[in-house]
Amino acid sequence: MRNNKRLLSMAFLAIIFFSACKKESLTDFSAAEKTAKTVTELTALARTAAITENFESGTKTAYAIANVTLSSGSWSLDDALIGNSTSDRKTGTQSARIRNTGILNMNFDVDGASTVTINHAVYGTDGSSTWQLWVSTNAGSSYAQVGSTVTTSSTTLQSASFTINNAANLRLSIRKVSGGTNRINIDDIVINPASGGGGGTVPGDDDNMLMGNPSNATVDIVNTGNYLMDKTYYKMSYHRDRGTPNWTSWHIKSTDLGSTARQDDFRADATLPSGWYQVGSTSYSGSGFDRGHQCPSADRTASVAANSSTFLMTNMIPQAPNNNQQTWANLETYERSLVTAGNEVYIICGSYGIGGTGSSGSANTINSGHVTVPSNVWKVIVVLSNGNNDLSRVTTSTRVIAVNTPNINTINSDWKTYRVSVNSIEAATGYDILSNVPTAVQNVIEAVVDNQ
Repeated sequence: MRNNKRLLSMAFLAIIFFSACKKESLTDFSAAEKTAKTVTELTALARTAAITENFESGTKTAYAIANVTLSSGSWSLDDALIGNSTSDRKTGTQSARIRNTGILNMNFDVDGASTVTINHAVYGTDGSSTWQLWVSTNAGSSYAQVGSTVTTSSTTLQSASFTINNAANLRLSIRKVSGGTNRINIDDIVINPASGGGGGTVPGDDDNMLMGNPSNATVDIVNTGNYLMDKTYYKMSYHRDRGTPNWTSWHIKSTDLGSTARQDDFRADATLPSGWYQVGSTSYSGSGFDRGHQCPSADRTASVAANSSTFLMTNMIPQAPNNNQQTWANLETYERSLVTAGNEVYIICGSYGIGGTGSSGSANTINSGHVTVPSNVWKVIVVLSNGNNDLSRVTTSTRVIAVNTPNINTINSDWKTYRVSVNSIEAATGYDILSNVPTAVQNVIEAVVDNQ
């Protein structure tokens, strides 16, 4: 965060600390060099530390627009306040509360960001609302929306994650866009820093892309064949010209599996960049191929919003009916049984190639050429017992299930028939599927074919 007074104060304290505790490492430097060295170290540290705002330090009791000083810096709260009532959903004693079309705006810049996570919930017994995250890279002169619009409907705090991957100075704006007088609470904003190369840092536990970004997808709209999309409940690399995701990545833990009914609200994804073709709910009609979920509906049954998100057409591929309804369904049921048995799983699923065989015969494309039919559908599942520090718990003995099926209707319903190594899928796709896992561990677990 660029704050000269704060940096100088930190530098002064750090000089004292270094003098007392690490004197031997500074004896070869002049006083000026010591100060410069300390400031440089602090600056580097600041750029590798996450910035968190939990709304515990500020006070604002009215909705009228005003600035408030919080632990991270100055924020402008418009039609918003700092709530501490029993009806405010919060971690700790306070959270932000927004009504109507209120806005939480940062009045300061941070040195880039890889991802941003925000906790949200409805206030009291209010109905649902939607909100968006906007980002400015020119000190607030203009903003652009990042990620998709988020629906807040839960009375308990839920986490929304946004992929930024921008090393430039930026500031955030959280904007309530629907729901009228319904109020929402916002809490525990975490801004994870961008790396020097702009690729971002490793995300935290339960992040849908914790195991890595297989194709180095980006949010740059010129990257039409490898466009990174964060749908809150899963993340993906989308291919504009194929009309399907290259891969989709998500995490399942026990709290993701609830009693919400299947929504069946197949629909076009309006968050695609302007001018991109939007595959519609009826685009697969009469093709002989199913609208094959990548992130399955049954993996997201904790809330209506979670389940509904899986019916976006950007989450679909043209899948042979027997592949989808038998082989793949059996595999998905097995994945959830692992979770109910006391595990959490990280899943990366994708497709490649051209040409499959559905119930009406073979095809290379459907929907007048707007959607490519893949030849193969693959999945990689990392299985961990429930716990924390997930990435560090991936070892050479971690169970990894890799499956690669032909996209045909005359397929064996037993998914185990199609188990392969991760290496073989990487060879077919060119991806680095578990890229955040240490290379030495990857070399072992990606070469093994699961036999459990």
